[in-house]
Order: sequence, then structure tokens, then C-alpha cells
Amino acid sequence: QIQLVESGGGLVQVGGSLSLNCEVFGRTFNRYRNTVGWFRQAPGKEREFVAAIRWYSGTTDYADSVKGRFTISRDNAKLTVDLKMNDRNSEETTIYFCATGGNDISTMVSSEYDYWGQGTQVTVSS
Repeated sequence: QIQLVESGGGLVQVGGSLSLNCEVFGRTFNRYRNTVGWFRQAPGKEREFVAAIRWYSGTTDYADSVKGRFTISRDNAKLTVDLKMNDRNSEETTIYFCATGGNDISTMVSSEYDYWGQGTQVTVSS
């Protein structure tokens, strides 16, 4: 079993920055075979891909809507994945989830991920 715990959510102003953290627990998590992604979901809307990182290679993917503003990174020693978000807009008030799946998954497809965290709320205020 793998568990993921998100933290860092909260209130941020439009145009501001916020960093989220995802900590991975579980002996079955394999640095050579896992991908960690971030998704977000607003009330009444479908879960939306934000960013992902393939752990071993460090290769990253981003949704077009966040390219140039968000950065995903991993800490190999701590088994954590950070999502740094800059230049927030009010439409990004939502819950952010991290998830993990295999190394060869289609990172933008939520059903490809096997384990999910509980999510952390981010509110962007004007």
C-alpha cells in the first residue's frame, strides 16, 4: 500500500504564490517505477490534470493552463513532491490532489493513477 499526504494549501491572493507538498509513504513505492502527479477538482467539475513527474528520470508534464507558472519537483531523500504555483488566478480556487501510478502511465489521465491523497484546499482571493 502507498499513502500520499498533501499539505500546504490555504489562502492566496490573485497573482500570488503558494507551494503544495505531497509526501509519499509505503514500502511498495518504487523510485524507478513510479510517477507522481497533481490534479485539481472544483465543485461540480471533473478532476483536472495539473502536473506530473516521473520519479526516476525527473521528466515533467504540465497542463497548458499552468505552463510557465507552476513547477513540479521531487526530493528523492524525503520522498516528497512539491508543486510551486505562481501567478494564481481566482479560477484556481479548488482542491488539489496528488496521486501516484506506474512509470509508463499517461500522466494526464486520472484513471491511470493507482493511489490518491485526500486533497488540500487552495483558495485564491481577489
